[in-house]
Amino acid sequence: MHEKINELRFDSKSAQEFFVKKLAYVIGPKQLKKLLEEGHVIVVDIRDPEQYKEGHIPTAISIPKHEIDKNIDKLSKDKLTIVYGCSEYCSAAAFACLTLADYEYPCVMMNGGYNAWSEFYRFAVVKED
Repeated sequence: MHEKINELRFDSKSAQEFFVKKLAYVIGPKQLKKLLEEGHVIVVDIRDPEQYKEGHIPTAISIPKHEIDKNIDKLSKDKLTIVYGCSEYCSAAAFACLTLADYEYPCVMMNGGYNAWSEFYRFAVVKED
């Protein structure tokens, strides 16, 4: 194992800084469900429109990952934007959040994506005809 990696694993201060930052910008489906119940958030589904129509998180708007910067006017700097993709293996949500941060929009990414919301937790979904 690389020596620096081993050193960092025993550096509790660095670990604390890392996990605080991670927890600030990544939430899980249960946290999202609670935030939806409280309101004041915007949920963005970055998957393809066909996937969105097959099922999406209630109140989510569809903005495919490659169109985030073209649809920035649909979002608000006064509300927290929560972004999700397909699954825990999809990095597109992180790139979408980076784009939003570049435009100075507050945002977080939902871990696990739509699959975690619908399959693991079996939370309600909306389907389009």
